[in-house]
Amino acid sequence: MNASSLRRHEVTLLPESSRVIIRPFIPADHHHVTTVIGRAMALTEAEVACELKTVLAEFQDRHLEIESVLLAHFKTVSHFVFTQRSLTRERKLLIGALFSGEYALESAAIFNPSIVPHPDQSDAPAGGLRFIMSLRATGEGHISSIEFRTGTIASDGGIAVDSVSRFVSAPEIIPDPSYQKDRFRIKMHEMDCDDRHADAVLAPLGKRFTRSDLESSMSAVRHESQPMTHELKHTLGCVEWLADSNYELRFSDSLAISERIIFPVSANEANGIEDARFVRFVDDDESVTYYATYTAYNGHDILPQLISTDDFLRFHILTLNGGGVQNKGMALFPRRIAGRYAMLSRQDNENLFIMFSDRPDLWSDPELILRPAAMWESVKVGNCGSPIETEAGWLVITHGVGPMRKYSLGAVLLDLEHPTRIIGRLVEPLLAPVGLDREGYVPNVIYSCGSLVHGGNLILPFAVSDRATTIASVSLDELLAALQPCTH
Repeated sequence: MNASSLRRHEVTLLPESSRVIIRPFIPADHHHVTTVIGRAMALTEAEVACELKTVLAEFQDRHLEIESVLLAHFKTVSHFVFTQRSLTRERKLLIGALFSGEYALESAAIFNPSIVPHPDQSDAPAGGLRFIMSLRATGEGHISSIEFRTGTIASDGGIAVDSVSRFVSAPEIIPDPSYQKDRFRIKMHEMDCDDRHADAVLAPLGKRFTRSDLESSMSAVRHESQPMTHELKHTLGCVEWLADSNYELRFSDSLAISERIIFPVSANEANGIEDARFVRFVDDDESVTYYATYTAYNGHDILPQLISTDDFLRFHILTLNGGGVQNKGMALFPRRIAGRYAMLSRQDNENLFIMFSDRPDLWSDPELILRPAAMWESVKVGNCGSPIETEAGWLVITHGVGPMRKYSLGAVLLDLEHPTRIIGRLVEPLLAPVGLDREGYVPNVIYSCGSLVHGGNLILPFAVSDRATTIASVSLDELLAALQPCTH
């Protein structure tokens, strides 16, 4: 379609180095840890107070509730403290500061956005819409996390993103989360755990159980299975990994949405939470859940995972199960189709597939629906977020990779009732990197993780060259009219 049909909005989100959180900074060498603690223990109380005053004067205004974070980091190393005497709060805070460091979440990039309607539309303007946009923030070491922005689409199509404070806060990790036994059993089987030992751990537990319940059962199995075999050690290791990978987060409702950060928690996402594709999912009973698929990366392997939340305050993180959980770019449809969940995926790093399931965490039997066609997508195609329901069909914004690893955006239309069938496709890109959009951390890349339709327009946030984010919009009718019919 004609590039002039696109409206580029005057919204640009650039990486901001001053938005920082406090992370643990703990040497791997235990002797080094005890040496540092020893230096802090050698100080008098007056010296502790003076040093702490200096630290707080320099860093307190950069963080919300800095003292609670420093105390948490002290607790992490407290077993190295070689004294039986009680420590003052000031000394604990100073020791915590010695094992802490600031991390600039978005110092390298803020990109790959998705957008959903805000769950609270009470202050939306007449004819307008409040939205939440998720973003992939990347800092030192290319570690990625999820940030959020809020904003408004006006009745005339104008878009404004709310201003943000400099503060960013990590959530509380719920200490005793709950699990579903059937999900646990499925994943453990996929991980080639010994079924006998897995059954021994899970058998005493109910359909839902807590981490405390699981730890008690594992302890009992260890006690009853001496000497420990290699198979049992492997199974118990799998259980702990799986429990660590399924967790719950909770933010204070006093935080603005833009002050909430989802930073890697489990070992399988230690090097990043990448490309979250949020979607507002409406179930058959009209209940609403916000889901997001994302890619967990540990520095070597990727693992697609699932986030669910009702309010953007409490988040449930789940591993995805089934033989269809492969590669990046899984995107959930916003409702069931014929009673089943549906998911787009890219199984082979080249083509687009679709899967159906009775549950949102279990996926298998992928079916190929779209191959590269035009030269601008001849290397591979994938989705740019969840399908959008229109009267004409399911609109899927795609990305295509062509010569010189150039990423462009396209679009396809799937049949509403039978989304395995492609009924329309753009021949030319909807959006391609040109001019300054070509320059950045990864040149020649235009990418998005989710759009929405409002007021007859497709609202399309997108990243430019893996560095910054902007927003475009286009008439939905014009876009649909530009789709060329597909006969196969």
